[in-house]
Amino acid sequence: MDDSLNRDQLIALVRQLLQADVHDEDERGQILDTLQEHLLDPQLSDYIFWPDREMTAENIVDRARAYMPISLNWLPEQ
Repeated sequence: MDDSLNRDQLIALVRQLLQADVHDEDERGQILDTLQEHLLDPQLSDYIFWPDREMTAENIVDRARAYMPISLNWLPEQ
């Protein structure tokens, strides 16, 4: 079973957090955990709760989906 979320589903979750539709702290945490499982950008919560500029839910999801972790190919000398 593929449990990945598509862009529209991710946007809907971000929108819930932005519009403060979630009043229960546990539910808010579950939504954020779900988003962080699908969007690997470590700054995701900053985009939602402490943005450096005005961002829509679509902007947040697209920016987080564009994140590419740096791959370090360093090996210690043997």
